[in-house]
Amino acid sequence: MVSPARSWRILAAISAGALVLTACGGGADEEETATPAASSDGGSASAEGDGTLTIGSLLPQTGNLAFLGPPEFAGVELAIKEINEGGGVLGEDVAYIEGDSGDTQQDVANPTVDRLLAADVDVIIGAASSGVSFTVIDKITSAGVVHYSPANTSPDFTDYADKGLYFRTAPSDVLQGRILGETILADGCTEVGVLALQDPYGEGLAENVGLAVTGGGGSLTPENPIFYDPAASNFDAQVNELKAANPGCVVLIGFEESAKVIGSMVAAGIGPQETPLYLVDGNLGNALGEDLPAGLLEGTKGSLPGAEATPDFRELLLGVDPALTDFSYAAESYDAVITSALAAIAAEGDSGEAIASTLADVTREGEKCTTFADCIALLEAGDDIDYDGISGPIEMSDAGDPTSAIVGIYTYGPDNKLTSDVVYQPGELE
Repeated sequence: MVSPARSWRILAAISAGALVLTACGGGADEEETATPAASSDGGSASAEGDGTLTIGSLLPQTGNLAFLGPPEFAGVELAIKEINEGGGVLGEDVAYIEGDSGDTQQDVANPTVDRLLAADVDVIIGAASSGVSFTVIDKITSAGVVHYSPANTSPDFTDYADKGLYFRTAPSDVLQGRILGETILADGCTEVGVLALQDPYGEGLAENVGLAVTGGGGSLTPENPIFYDPAASNFDAQVNELKAANPGCVVLIGFEESAKVIGSMVAAGIGPQETPLYLVDGNLGNALGEDLPAGLLEGTKGSLPGAEATPDFRELLLGVDPALTDFSYAAESYDAVITSALAAIAAEGDSGEAIASTLADVTREGEKCTTFADCIALLEAGDDIDYDGISGPIEMSDAGDPTSAIVGIYTYGPDNKLTSDVVYQPGELE
C-alpha cells in the first residue's frame, strides 16, 4: 500500500511476536528497537542494499517437520520464478539460496543462518517451526535481515523485540485455536481431551483451544491438557491418562510423531474410530495417513490456516515439484516472497531495513491487487497497494502479523486422505 515516491515516509512501527503454528518457541525480554528511521528527503537512513534482492530459505528438509518442507520450498521457488519472469526487482533478478532448518532436537538452523548471512541475504523465509525460529530470530534481526515465516503461529512473536524485522504470513494460533474449538463444540462434543507435545507450539495452541472450548460452554476432560515429549520412545502413559478421563473427543497437537501417538490411542481403545479425533496444522496431511491402517482416520477433522489451494495454484506448484502430495503453507511461503519483493520495490531498496519499512504497508489500505504483475503496475503508476494473496487477505499489523486470515477445517476420507470437503472460515485478529 505504499508508492515508491513516498515509500520511506510511511514507516510501520513493527514489533513482531512469537506463536506456534507448525512450530514452537519461547519468548525473550530484550529491549525493543524501533523500525529504521527515515531521512528528511524521504530516503532511508539505512543502506539501500546492493541492488539485488537475495532471498534465503530456512525450511525443514530434515527433522520432525520435514513433511511440511516440500510445499513450502515449492511456494518460495514458484514466487521467485514468477517475479523474475515479470522483470525481477529493481531491474535485477531475485537471487535465491536454499537452506534447511531441521527441528528443535538438532542444531541445523544456526549453521544454516550463518551461511545465509555470510551470503548477504536480505530476507530469510522460515522457519516453519516457531521453536526453531526462536533459536535464530535474534541472530537474523541483529544482522538487519528480515526474518519472515510462512508457518510460525506462536502468539509470543507478536510482542517480541525483533527490531521491526520479523513478519509472518501465518496467523497466530489465537485464531486457529478459536476456530478449532468452535468447530468441536458445533460438532456436539463438549468434554474435550487435549493431548499435545511439550513445546511452545503445543502449549500455546492447547491453551487457545482450551479457551475456546471453555468459553463456549464446554469443558476440558481432564481439566488440563496432557503434554508429552515428542522424542519419547512411546506415549502409553499419557494416552492411558487421557483414557482414564473418558473425554468425548480428543484434540491431538503434534508433528510427525503423531502417527505413533495415534497408534498408542488405538491400542488403548480410544482411537479415532472409538473417540472422535481432531488434528491441527502440525500433523494434518496426507503423509500422516500413510503410516496408519487404511480407513483409520476416516471422519477425523483438522484445522489448517490458509485459504484453499486452488487447482490452478496446485498445478503451478506441481510444475516446480511434481512429487508434492500436500500443499500446507505453500501459499503462505509464496506470499512471503511476493510481499518481500513488492516491499523492496515500494521502498526503492533491497536491504532488510528498507523492506521492513514498507512490508506491512503493501498488504493494507491501498488499491487492491492480487498478482505481482498487477501490483507492480499500480506501484509504477504511483499508487499505494493492498496485496491480497493466495493465502488470504493478509492485512498485516504493525507487529508483522496478518490480522485477517482464513482457517480451513479438513476431513479425512476412507482412504486416509484429506477430502475436498473443506470448510473455510475467515477470522479477524485485533
